Amino acid sequence: MIDVYVRHLEVARRLAPNSLEAYSRDLGRLAGFAERRGRPVEALTLGELEQFVRELMTSGLSPTSTARIVASVRGFYKFLRLNGSIPTNPAEDLHSPRTFRSLPKFLSLEDVESLLQAPPLDTPLGLRDKALIELLYATGLRVSELVGLRVPDVRLEEGFLKTIGKGSKERLVPIGDEAAKWVSRYVAEARPALTKKREVPWLFLNHRGQRLSRVGFWKGLKGYGRKAGINAPLSPHVLRHSFATHLLDRGADLRAIQTMLGHADLSTTQIYTHVLEARLRLVYDRFHPRS
Repeated sequence: MIDVYVRHLEVARRLAPNSLEAYSRDLGRLAGFAERRGRPVEALTLGELEQFVRELMTSGLSPTSTARIVASVRGFYKFLRLNGSIPTNPAEDLHSPRTFRSLPKFLSLEDVESLLQAPPLDTPLGLRDKALIELLYATGLRVSELVGLRVPDVRLEEGFLKTIGKGSKERLVPIGDEAAKWVSRYVAEARPALTKKREVPWLFLNHRGQRLSRVGFWKGLKGYGRKAGINAPLSPHVLRHSFATHLLDRGADLRAIQTMLGHADLSTTQIYTHVLEARLRLVYDRFHPRS
C-alpha cells in the first residue's frame, strides 16, 4: 500500500522525484516499525503510531525531521481511509512534536564576494563553477533546478531563465547582468571543451561531458567555501537563502521573492521576515523621538 500511495503522489499530485524519495524513505520507517511488531501497516492503531513517533524522537531525529515523517504518515492513512482500504483513520489524532522554525542560514555580502572569487578562471571546470555560483546567487534556484537547466532555458539576451520547480510548475526568473556575463562566457569558452563536439542538452556538464549532478556541485561548492575562508555552513541552499535575504534587505517585495523562489505559499517565504524585523528596528531606533 505504501507503493500505491507513492504512485498516487507521483501521478495525482505530480510531486518531484526528490519529494517522492523522501515520502518513500519516511514511510519505509513506518513499514519497518510495523514489521518489528508483526503487524501490517494498515492494522496499526493510534497508540502504536504514537509509540512509533516516540521511537523516532529517541533515535536522535530532530523535531523537524520527526514532524515531516508524521506528516507523511498522516497523509498515508488519510489516503487509505479515502480509498476504503481501512474503516477508520488511526492517524487522524496523531500529533507532531513541537517544532520551532529556525532562521535560515545565509552568507554575508563579504563571504558571498569571497566565494564568487574562489573558482579559477583558466580551466573549463573553473569557468563552469564560476558561472554556476554566479547564477545560483543571482536567481536563488534550487540546486535540482540549477543542474537541470537546458541550454534553451537560459535566455541571456532577454535577461531571464525558465525552470521547472516543485509540482512540475514552470516559472520565469530574472538573471542579473553579472551572472549573464559569466554564463555567456562559460557557454562560449568552456562548455565546448566539455561536450567534445557532442550534442548534449544540459547547460552545466561534468568533466565527462554529462549532466552535472547535485552531489557533484555540492562537493565543489564546499571546496570553494574552504578556499574562500568561509567558516559558516555552506550548501547550495545557503546561497538560495542568501539570495532571498539580500534582496529583502534592499527593499524587495516579499511576494516578488516568493515568485522567484517558486514557493507555492507566501508563508514559506515568510521565514525571511527576520530581515524585515531588523529593518523595522533600525528605522524605529533612528526616527522615534523617545527611542
